[in-house]
Amino acid sequence: MAKTPSKNSSGRGQRDLTVKVKTARGRSLSSTRWLQRQLNDPYVKKAKIEGYRGRAAFKILELDDKYRFLIPGARVVDLGCAPGGWCQVAVRRVNALGERTSKAVGRVLGVDLQEVEPIAGAEIHQLDFLDDGADQLVMSWLDGQADVVMSDMAASASGHKQTDHLKIIALCEAAAYFSFDVLTPGGTFVAKVLAGGAEGNLQKLLKSRFEKVSNVKPPASRSDSSEKFVVATGFKGPLPDDPNDQDD
Repeated sequence: MAKTPSKNSSGRGQRDLTVKVKTARGRSLSSTRWLQRQLNDPYVKKAKIEGYRGRAAFKILELDDKYRFLIPGARVVDLGCAPGGWCQVAVRRVNALGERTSKAVGRVLGVDLQEVEPIAGAEIHQLDFLDDGADQLVMSWLDGQADVVMSDMAASASGHKQTDHLKIIALCEAAAYFSFDVLTPGGTFVAKVLAGGAEGNLQKLLKSRFEKVSNVKPPASRSDSSEKFVVATGFKGPLPDDPNDQDD
């Protein structure tokens, strides 16, 4: 049961809007804490008001406000797109619905292992991006290369911090290699990583393939989370001596 105290401890008669959640029978303390955090999270509330499928939408909004990669006319691939909040943002920003008649019309393509509810202006496919030929499939759906590849994917948590860190870094590296195959020169790669000391190889890899690599924690990312985002801009294109970019 949740309750809201009528006054705060200062005695000035101001409303204390923090929702308190009691631990119910059958619900763990950690679940109670998660529920209380959700109920008091301003981004969760704002997402509901603005029609986004989750608070994560504000992370990509804030990243794009800073780096400006979701421009009208851009072709965007969202890896691991469920539940769809990043796609919703991309649709609006690249003008995928053509609502701004004076601007170029973009494309948004989302892929995920699970089925995702349709999103107006986005093309959603159930696909494992690690499958052989997935890059060619994506480019065929896009009718060409992508301007942006973005990923908010996170591997299933094991509860072991170091293991989870290594898993998400490996997933991010896989997404980076996928981006090398589908991005047009000058393109952008955006992905979630976890701070923890094992991302050195990923940083080195991205710096060799992009003009600029930035690491940022947007305001919408919870302060108690170790997540951060890498934004790599100015893709240099395929390397002549890179076996990943050569035909068999």
